[in-house]
Amino acid sequence: MKRTTLKILFFSALTGVSLCPTLATAAEPLPVVASFSILGDLVKVVGAERVRVTTLVGPDQDAHAFEPKPADAKAMLAAKLFVSNGLNFEPWANKLAKSVGYKGETVLTSQGVKPILKSDPHAWQNPLNVIVYVRNIATGLAQVDAAGATSYQANAEAYVKELEKLDTWALAQFAAIPADKRQVITSHDAFGYLADRYKIKFLAPQGISSDTEPSAKGISQLIRQIKREKIKALFVENISNPKLIAQIGQDTGASVGASLYSDALSAPKQPGTTYLLMMRHNVMELVAGMKLN
Repeated sequence: MKRTTLKILFFSALTGVSLCPTLATAAEPLPVVASFSILGDLVKVVGAERVRVTTLVGPDQDAHAFEPKPADAKAMLAAKLFVSNGLNFEPWANKLAKSVGYKGETVLTSQGVKPILKSDPHAWQNPLNVIVYVRNIATGLAQVDAAGATSYQANAEAYVKELEKLDTWALAQFAAIPADKRQVITSHDAFGYLADRYKIKFLAPQGISSDTEPSAKGISQLIRQIKREKIKALFVENISNPKLIAQIGQDTGASVGASLYSDALSAPKQPGTTYLLMMRHNVMELVAGMKLN
């Protein structure tokens, strides 16, 4: 991010928000900023009525390509807690916080998660990792709102039970698919943690970051592999341009399935408006696609 852009954000924020926001009272929800929509949902679950959450990268938006706006700087200045993923998923986050003089606390939700690859930040694709996320969020909220600590802890542990149920259900769904059919093509390499947990092979024309350009050689190799192994499970993600996957489908004879939610929740009235709904949608679509292999 250019230094000039950061200065503009800083001075734009000053026009609307004091550098020293008042502390939240019992009647005033705690202002929290979440870096992207999936974390925003988790903070709302754990914080419930005690928090007011602003999400920087919203539904169907790509955090890899995010550029902060003055409104985002204002939200940061007003916040008592900033919740981000870490694992270099939001390289812009620290720059934004520093540029606006953010004075609140910060939670890295992935702290304590064992990365499967040094460069893969998509840890939320394994529900067991999200157990770590929500407990970290509960701890962070309690640090800035001690009076709500018991509530945050109770909400987090209730949600942990839901995540455990989700994982058990997903294991059963994928177990019904023979191992040699568990192959999937997606837009970019965002499902490594899901693949590792449920023993699925994901292939993608793009790398871990959606802003990388796939090579013609890599695409040709992928098309040959799809034809050779007769892979029919082909999906586009809600944050990605569908043209490349559509072209691969035409070249291989595979039909493109419903959108998967990788780095963002869905817009309202779509099937992935919360983390739990997003994951259930993805699992059901993946199972349906792999049955065609």
